[in-house]
Amino acid sequence: MKSDKHEKRRKKRTATIVTHAGREPFEHFGFINPPIYRGSTVLFPTVADLEGLRQPYTYGTKGTPTTRALEKAWSEIAGADDAVIVPSGLAAIALALLTATKAGAHLLVTDSAYGPTRFFCDGLLARFGVTTQYYDPGIGAGVSALIRPETTAILLESPGSQSMEVQDVPAIATAAREKGVCVILDNTWATPLFFPPHERGADLAIEAGTKYLSGHADLLLGLVSANARWAKRLRHTFNLFAIGAGPDDASLALRGLRTMALRLREQERAALAIAQWLAARPEVARVLHPALPDHPGHHIWKRDYLGSSGVFSIILKPAPKEAAEAFVDGLELFGIGYSWGGYESLVLPFDCAPYRTATKWLPEGPALRFSIGLEDVADLKEDLEAGFERLRRKS
Repeated sequence: MKSDKHEKRRKKRTATIVTHAGREPFEHFGFINPPIYRGSTVLFPTVADLEGLRQPYTYGTKGTPTTRALEKAWSEIAGADDAVIVPSGLAAIALALLTATKAGAHLLVTDSAYGPTRFFCDGLLARFGVTTQYYDPGIGAGVSALIRPETTAILLESPGSQSMEVQDVPAIATAAREKGVCVILDNTWATPLFFPPHERGADLAIEAGTKYLSGHADLLLGLVSANARWAKRLRHTFNLFAIGAGPDDASLALRGLRTMALRLREQERAALAIAQWLAARPEVARVLHPALPDHPGHHIWKRDYLGSSGVFSIILKPAPKEAAEAFVDGLELFGIGYSWGGYESLVLPFDCAPYRTATKWLPEGPALRFSIGLEDVADLKEDLEAGFERLRRKS
């Protein structure tokens, strides 16, 4: 049962919650931040204590006060009954799927899912007889027609981490609940600060803490939170796998947590400014940003989301490959790389066509994903302007 203190905090506003969640200074001699507890072995006072597991920590793989502080904080922020932390975002995806499915089951996964999610489903899960069916991310309540008697879970990612389709999570969750199917949501783009996952219908919510929770591009971490129905099973699966994150990583995540709300709002502001500027560029065919009114899923975003973070994509007008590469290669402030959510801006060329199976990816020209960091917007625009000049020279 949640404590009175927990319930009291839940009534606070977001900035207050991220500042105080998971902190218990007087359990640690008054120190504001939870100390880093490193260790595998935990001692018991007596044999009776050992046999009865009469203490909160029993072995390093089950957690430490440091990792538990992050679990408690994330549960509070996500509106969950429990949360666990693992060494990466992909580990969080794998843990959530293994919590909710079984050998011989049928799994529904959005066609816009993160590439490694597909590799895990089509690779490891397939070896255990799990059949994965990919569905159109715009299907909404129509997903009900795809649910079979052996379907155990539906995995959503909203918006898609490259193509930016916004899914109708509440409608899909309602359809799944009617048939007893677990709803798993990869909520990394929005975080619980911009999309409260369990309030919107998710049973299990995934977060790559590597990104906005870290904020500094120096941490690999994943989190899975669960509602009351799935919390016990999630914890049991987590304990069986013993894949907890280390205390140093948990400490870095707790530090990042305290400024996450501020960073998200600033990166949202900057990303919107850049996206609107790019939308007016003659070299750009489309900007894929859920907060822009002409985005196909804007009406769902406006209804369900509290913000739009700093990641979006663009489709350039038709251009030779060497022209698009010249645009990207010469950028000074945008690093070329995977991930997002750090203080630095990134750009990533991508092509969804080779792996889409339920939908067609037919962009007008080269596609680029941007993660906007904390640089000055005017400097970012100047860098992109120089990139467009290179693009024009090569076209």
